[in-house]
Amino acid sequence: MLKDLTTRCQGKPLFVSDELPHYGTVLGELFHEVVPVAPTGKQGRPRNPELVVDSDLDYATVHKMRQGGRIIKVERNVVHGSEQQVLARLEESPSQTINTAYVERSNLDWRLWDAHLARKAPTAARSMRWLKAKFAICVACYNLIRPHETLSRGADRTFRAKTPAMAACVTDHQWTFFELLAYPALCQ
Repeated sequence: MLKDLTTRCQGKPLFVSDELPHYGTVLGELFHEVVPVAPTGKQGRPRNPELVVDSDLDYATVHKMRQGGRIIKVERNVVHGSEQQVLARLEESPSQTINTAYVERSNLDWRLWDAHLARKAPTAARSMRWLKAKFAICVACYNLIRPHETLSRGADRTFRAKTPAMAACVTDHQWTFFELLAYPALCQ
């Protein structure tokens, strides 16, 4: 997923995750420079080159400490990059703090929209092909059809329906279900 994401981005985005160690490992594999090790002059196999993580990679983690099922403390740590770089990048974003709120909210939305993605649900996806197709329709509805409250309220607090696709200038209007299902690129 991260490899696919990095091919679509221009430059390196700010990465924020929970403390699952796999994210840091994969980011280190994707954004690194191979530095050859100087020969020692001793007999035997030469040492492997070192992988040095790019200095312009910004990666931070969020650690939530829980007690009795409640969050009592949140720690934010910068893993790669400097704290000044991360804070400067946060000033350009809608969020002013290191958090995982956006991805957690997306995960909640997808679990609500598709029963096969819900936790501990009695449903089971029988085919990955159909699960992917249904998920693509959910994502398209979320971005093209469903107006979002935070995007739709202007400075005068008047509601004007605006979807994420409209906010990103991908489309100029709110789509209907007929438009979405009749769109030829999705039917291939």
